[in-house]
Formats: sequence, C-alpha cells, structure tokens
Amino acid sequence: MKRLQILLMLFLVHVGFSQTNDLTTKKTWTLQDCINYAVENNISIKDATLNKSQADVNYLEAKSSRLPNLTGSASQSFTNGNSIDPITSDYVSDQIHSTNVSLNSSVTLFQGNQINNQISQNALLISQSHFLEEEAKNNIILSVLENYLQILHAKEGITIAENNLKSTEQEVKRAKARLDAGTIALSDYTEAQSQASTNKYALINAKNTYQQYVIALKQLLELNPTQDIEIEPLDNDTEYSSILLDKHVIYNKALGILPEVNASNIAIEASEKDLDIAKGGYLPTLSLTSSLGTGYTSIDSNTFSDQFNVNFNQRIVLSLSIPIFNRNKTKAAVKTAKINIEKAEIAKQSTEKEIYLKVETAYQNALSAQEQLVAAESSMEAAKQSYELAQKKYELGGLSTTDLVISQNTYTSAQQDYLQAKYLNILYHQLLEFYQGNAITL
Repeated sequence: MKRLQILLMLFLVHVGFSQTNDLTTKKTWTLQDCINYAVENNISIKDATLNKSQADVNYLEAKSSRLPNLTGSASQSFTNGNSIDPITSDYVSDQIHSTNVSLNSSVTLFQGNQINNQISQNALLISQSHFLEEEAKNNIILSVLENYLQILHAKEGITIAENNLKSTEQEVKRAKARLDAGTIALSDYTEAQSQASTNKYALINAKNTYQQYVIALKQLLELNPTQDIEIEPLDNDTEYSSILLDKHVIYNKALGILPEVNASNIAIEASEKDLDIAKGGYLPTLSLTSSLGTGYTSIDSNTFSDQFNVNFNQRIVLSLSIPIFNRNKTKAAVKTAKINIEKAEIAKQSTEKEIYLKVETAYQNALSAQEQLVAAESSMEAAKQSYELAQKKYELGGLSTTDLVISQNTYTSAQQDYLQAKYLNILYHQLLEFYQGNAITL
C-alpha cells in the first residue's frame, strides 16, 4: 500500500511538472503557421465553406425535382343523416362509417425546360461557391500577412523605444552630476528629465501598439484571448527587393488567377440561366399523376377485407397546363432576369477595376518603398553618427541638453522612417508576388 502511494505521488508530480511546462512554454509562430491555422479556423472561411455545402444541397434538391413524388393517405369518417356514401356514391339517410386509403404519385414531364435550367444554374453556383471560398481564404491570408508584419514592426519599435529610454536615463545621471558640479543650469537638467519621461511614455505606447496588433492577429486565428503567442522574427539576410514586371502584365496575371474574377464570370452565367428559367414560364407544363386506392363503408354487408378487395381502384392522369395570362408575372420575371444579367456584368467590371486598383497601388507603393528604404537607411546611418557624436560632445560639456535631445529625436525619427520603409517594402513585394500567383513567404 505504501509503495502504491509513493508511485501515485511521483505520477502526480510528473503530471504537474508537465502541465507547468506546457503553460510556460510559448509557441513561436511563423507566418506559414499563422496562415495555415487561420485557413483552418477563421470563422469567415468557415462561413464560406458552409455556403459551399449549401450550394451542394441546393444542387441535389434541383436534380431530385425530376423524380416522381409518392404520398400515402388514410381517412376515417362518420356521417349521420342524408348524405352521399363516399365509397358507393349512393344517396343514403343512415349513419355511415367509412374508411379510405390511397397511394398517390406525380411527376413533371415538361415544365418549359425550367427544371433542367435550374439544375444547370445550381451546378454553376456550386462552382461559384468554390471560388468564393478561395476568395475568403485569400482575404484572410493577406490580412494575416499585414498583421504579422505590423507586429514585427511594432516589436522593433519597442526595441528603439527601450534603447532611447536607456540612453536618456544615462543622460539624466550625467546631467545631475554636471548640475551638482555647477557646469550646467537647472533648466538643462530638467530638460533631460523631461526627455526621459517622454521616452518612457513612447515606450508604453510602443508596447500598447504591439499588444493591439497581437490581439488583432489572435482574432484572425480565432485563438483564445488568454493564449500568449510569439512571432518569429525575420531573417535579416533575406532580400525583399521586387523583380518588378510591367504592371499590366501583373494585372493580366491577377485576372487569370484570382477567384473573384471567376466568381464574377459564373455570376453572369447564372443570371443567364435565370433568364432561361423565366422564359420557361411562357411554355406549357405536362405532368403525369397516378393513384391507387380502396375503401370500406358500413352500409355494405360485405366484410372489411372483402370491400377492400372489391373497391380497389387505379388511376392514371396525363395533364397539360397552358399559360394564357398570369397577370404579367412571367413578363416581369423575364425583364428582371435581363436586368440582373446587366448588373452581373457591371459587378464583373467593378471587380476588375478593384483588382487593377490593388495591383496599381501595390506596384506604385513597391517602387516608392524601395526608394524610400534606400534613402531611409542612409538617413538613419547619418543620424546615428550625428547622435553618437553629440553624446560624446555632451559628455565633454561641449553640447547643451537641448541640442542633445534634438539629435536623439532626429535619430529616433530616422529609425522609425527606416522601419516603416522596410516593412512596407516587404508588404508590397509580397502583394505583387501574390497577384502573380506566387506563394507568400518570409
């Protein structure tokens, strides 16, 4: 018994240690991890997938409309006084107990070809739902990419803010020593303190911005709000300079691969099928119905089973319905279908315009970001050297606190400009790759 207790305690300790490791271990997410997880779990994509499933159901329903239906019915009635016997059709004045049982079926043989056109339209809508699902995935992938880069940008912004705060804290100490030595005025010392407070405030803002982007990414991934995530940093050796083709070439490639274009084309075809369905209302409908039935009546002296055998009947009816005037409903449906075709064509043009705008914007921004990156890097290096020189002059007493603060702010601004140009360059490079059908990789 004692040995069992010891084994149980060891097991609990092991489980507790494992759980502690699981809780304290923070997964590092790559961009591909984020994309894969978002595609599997994002609710927008799940909603698009459900729409695709609904399109499959609608197609099956349309195909099944070609089949005959089958219904069974049974009734029990009691009549008192003068009436018609429902079985024999005789006029009687007695109490009647009667039973009716029937089996009925009907099938539409021709309905202006509306059934075939509905099936064809629903098949088109299945294909469209596939493209709409892909469009939803692409939108989430691009959102994840943008948010991922924003997190990396914000994280580097925190590093800059932390370094600035450390530098100003050291400068406050130097300023205090110089104030005590009587080499600077009190205003110089308070200005150093003010800059330290400003940099501390900037660090708080930088951390808050980072957390906001992390929250947005967790929303895209549908993660629990309490779950911590860590983003894998970029490989600084990777070059993200775009090999820019002519923007019209990229645009034409995008038209050939983006699912929203195919979805727009199918929307036009589906609207044309709507027109065919509406025109079918001008044509006659041919249907076939059949039934099997029997019954029992209490005024007949035969037994229940004998009456069921004697009264057994079969019926087949072929009916033709010719539309003559339906208060212009068919005419209105045809006109509405034609309008919807034009609207679908306009929607396609709008989609193509949006794609061109996206490609044009990404192309111009990519060109601009590359040039800005080169200029920002040069400016940052110059500002860094200037700030380092200003620090040395300040230590030797050859520079005022105000000039040092100005030099530091200039360097900070140059660093932020460089970061912005760096991540915009990466973003627009990836967008252009995406519009050409290439994978997004960092």
